[in-house]
Amino acid sequence: MESSFNHCNLPPWVIASRHFNDNPQPLEIQGVRSVNRFLFQKLDSIASPEERASIFNDYMSVKFQLHQWQDQKTATARKSLKNSYLRFLRGWMMDSNSVEGAVLKGWVESRMGLPPTFHHERIAGIHDDKYLKYAVDRTKGSARTSAINSQLDLLYEYCQYELAKKYPGRKSLTLFRGTFERCEHDRLETISKREEIVRLNNLNSFTTDEERAWEFGFIVWEVQVPLAKIFFYSELLPTSILKGEGECLVIGGEYRVKRLLCTV
Repeated sequence: MESSFNHCNLPPWVIASRHFNDNPQPLEIQGVRSVNRFLFQKLDSIASPEERASIFNDYMSVKFQLHQWQDQKTATARKSLKNSYLRFLRGWMMDSNSVEGAVLKGWVESRMGLPPTFHHERIAGIHDDKYLKYAVDRTKGSARTSAINSQLDLLYEYCQYELAKKYPGRKSLTLFRGTFERCEHDRLETISKREEIVRLNNLNSFTTDEERAWEFGFIVWEVQVPLAKIFFYSELLPTSILKGEGECLVIGGEYRVKRLLCTV
């Protein structure tokens, strides 16, 4: 299930396909790098990832006036600026089915063209009543802040920039996902006793740590995830409270997954 349009350099059906995951290509949100080229030129001159993260944080604060929230004249305006992209990342990590989670899923839908397949419950399609419930949450969350999709655009591009530096020459990363529920995902094809093709939700939490994945369910998958499909990882912003779990937010679609056996 994908939309017919997006804001990417590749169409939704390509991004969602298992073939993309087997042969990853760079993804770009249209215009973001060029409009913010001075930021990335500045980052190129800095060797330390911690310093680059600080520069990025300062840039976001100035560009979206996030540092000026106390100066706004109304409570609504103050709240709109105070609820930055960090608020939505924290909200997701507390509960991916929260209002903040709906906003992040909405960003993937808008930019990548992949609608969610799960938000509190399964969503069969954009005409499903359950899709409307998700859309209401997304609208509520988007109303809380200023230009949240533009903030997330820049966050994604910065994430891609840092991943290229962290893993030079690599196109994919081995990640793990633990779950208690199979109902969140569609099984599309069985390859072997422990391998299958599944359709994941349009945004999902993974971890770089296999042991950590077992804390989130008795089913753990090992997946080769294209770097281009990593929207955010917890070490991206070293000074934030989001650090510490090796968590990655991964854009969905069709994935080849390998079910791991518990060795405990």
